[in-house]
Amino acid sequence: MKLFLYQIAQVRSGDKANDSDVSVFAPNENIYNFLKESLTPAVVKSALSSIVDGKVVRFEVPNLLALKFLLTDALGGGASGSLRSDNLGKSIGGIFSTTELELPEALLKAVHIRPA
Repeated sequence: MKLFLYQIAQVRSGDKANDSDVSVFAPNENIYNFLKESLTPAVVKSALSSIVDGKVVRFEVPNLLALKFLLTDALGGGASGSLRSDNLGKSIGGIFSTTELELPEALLKAVHIRPA
């Protein structure tokens, strides 16, 4: 079943200079394992291709059931030099949370699906 990322996980983001970070928090281990397989740096780069000019690096944080992505060269020069939204990196999480993922039917019971 196709779902938006925000329907199955929490997404937070922020910024530092010209880089942004996006963290995805799974509600349980089954979903965390699914996200580890599904959200590769290439998938994230593709989903945010209009924003991220640099590379995407993924860090796994299993004790928090989280994946953290560093998005380099993603903020048009940083807060003082960018013509992008004033929220800069904070808004990238919202954009990324609309990424669609194909959730296997077996995992539907592992999430409380938030309405689209």
